[in-house]
Amino acid sequence: MRRARTLAIAVVTGTATAALPIGAASAVAGAAPGDAKVVPIQVTGDPAKRFNLVIMGDGYMTADLPKFRAHVDKHLSDLWTIEPFKSYRSYVNVYAVEIESGESGVSCDPALESPRRTTPLNMAFWGGCTTQGPQRLLTMSSSAAKKYADMVTGTSSANRQILALANSDTYGGAGGTYATASGGNALSALITPHELGHSLGGLDDEYDYYQRGVPGGTYEGPEPASIHHTLLTEQQMRDQKKKWWRWLGERSESGGTIGRYEGGLYNTKGVWRPSRHSMMKTLGYYFDQVSRERMTQRISAKVNLVQAHTPTDAPIGADRVVWLETMHPTGGDLSVQWTLDGRVVRGARDLSNLDLRTLRIRPGVHTLKVTVTDTTAFVRDPEIRASAALTQTRTWTVDTRVKTPPTNEAADFTSSTPTDRPVGAKDVVYAETTHPARRTPRISWFVDGRRVRGGDRSIDLERLRLSPGAHRLVAKLGSRTRAWTIDASRPTVTYELSKAAKTTKPRPGKPAEYVFDGPFTMRLTGADDRPGAVVTEFRVDGDGWFNYFGWPTDSKAPFLFTANGTVIDHLTYGKLGTGRHTIEYRAIDSSGNIGRAGKFVVTLNG
Repeated sequence: MRRARTLAIAVVTGTATAALPIGAASAVAGAAPGDAKVVPIQVTGDPAKRFNLVIMGDGYMTADLPKFRAHVDKHLSDLWTIEPFKSYRSYVNVYAVEIESGESGVSCDPALESPRRTTPLNMAFWGGCTTQGPQRLLTMSSSAAKKYADMVTGTSSANRQILALANSDTYGGAGGTYATASGGNALSALITPHELGHSLGGLDDEYDYYQRGVPGGTYEGPEPASIHHTLLTEQQMRDQKKKWWRWLGERSESGGTIGRYEGGLYNTKGVWRPSRHSMMKTLGYYFDQVSRERMTQRISAKVNLVQAHTPTDAPIGADRVVWLETMHPTGGDLSVQWTLDGRVVRGARDLSNLDLRTLRIRPGVHTLKVTVTDTTAFVRDPEIRASAALTQTRTWTVDTRVKTPPTNEAADFTSSTPTDRPVGAKDVVYAETTHPARRTPRISWFVDGRRVRGGDRSIDLERLRLSPGAHRLVAKLGSRTRAWTIDASRPTVTYELSKAAKTTKPRPGKPAEYVFDGPFTMRLTGADDRPGAVVTEFRVDGDGWFNYFGWPTDSKAPFLFTANGTVIDHLTYGKLGTGRHTIEYRAIDSSGNIGRAGKFVVTLNG
């Protein structure tokens, strides 16, 4: 592999290519589905209408199940801090399938001569205990995974993603039809989004080797089909309007600038990627914009933007309310636009209930149309924006001769943002109601007893600029209410460094400064005012935010910085380079609140 550059914090690559199949056609051994239990972790809606992440474990005996639950919590805590999972968390149901294994651990862990175990998913390192596979390639039985996933009612291969965790502390995973990751390695929770990049996003590996420690060759094929690899120059991308030309020159979400960086698809030369490091190359960084756009498309394609609506199969009268229910991204709401006979209906923008009586429609037959669009800044490709994943329409024939019969349907809540966990201070919270044909149930929103302005069926909490602390959000519909706790407190993080040769205390406008004559360690500790995992991050000299996972060989050990880095299993960690550097640090809590970043300056001498 290439040597890490001077300011690279770590080179922590992913595991297996998306092209590699997961799970040979091995027989299902061990526990049968009746010995497993489905545990809902996060339910945002009817599984038939949501994207369902089904997490199952292998090699966890009954006594190991608390460990499995802790592994699931850690993996999810990191996943919800990474875009686009953070902004689209409301699209996702999460279910854990707790499978009791007759043996603890998985096969060929960590070596080919290690025991072969009989476990429900037949998980095994070395690509299923084969000499051809790299040690880190963690496979399982596809038929067994499907059998256990089918226990989650309402899910199917079309609306779910399977993630299997092995009871192992060895680094490993794979991405294909299904995703796998070891449960307990220091980097395990970062393997999961990388493998989901393969399995869900169809993304390719960006690192420049296949076997660790063996540099890749020179790519000699045609223009790659991969959306994030190319042979084109930046100018050619712009001229031909191909690949990531829309993002060129922008600050990458994973650090640096989006441009053209050599190496990828297991080759050192002859092929280029968008960012110096991103999730598909270096675990710990975010997806860059190119990969994030694809992941946004794939997550959105697992649901329907329009969840339900007034039936369109017969003409409707002009004396009724036309309604629809849409998805509600956690990070922002959708655009809703109504047109009547091709003309935009004024005053109806972003309304999900349209009272036709207010339009004074002239006698005759008319065409009513609604267009629902996700206007997220994560997407720039107009073809993706116009696809069914991000834009959907519904059309009705309005005939003024049709009379709508009266209904006695009472106004009530039908669904909403889950109320069993706090929502973040920048979240969008929604509530849906019943749909009487001749009136629109009106929701009133209150924060700490004070009425606030909300949308038709949702409220953007970021607009309220709430003060730090806990707040109570209430949606009222007559005598009916739904309530949420708003977590508006930012998490905090403290740092601890090894002993410095010289320390300068912070002054107004000046951070603390430390001088080290050799390697030093940094420990970050996050804290919050309520229960839940706190994820900490740091970055060096303005590079991308990097997940603090402790140390690769021991998550409880602090991160080690040296001038040239530390090589572990052919990967280089903590290469800082000599000289003066600014290190920033921050925390993200379980509600998605991002703490204020702190910083300090270090000078590393030799």
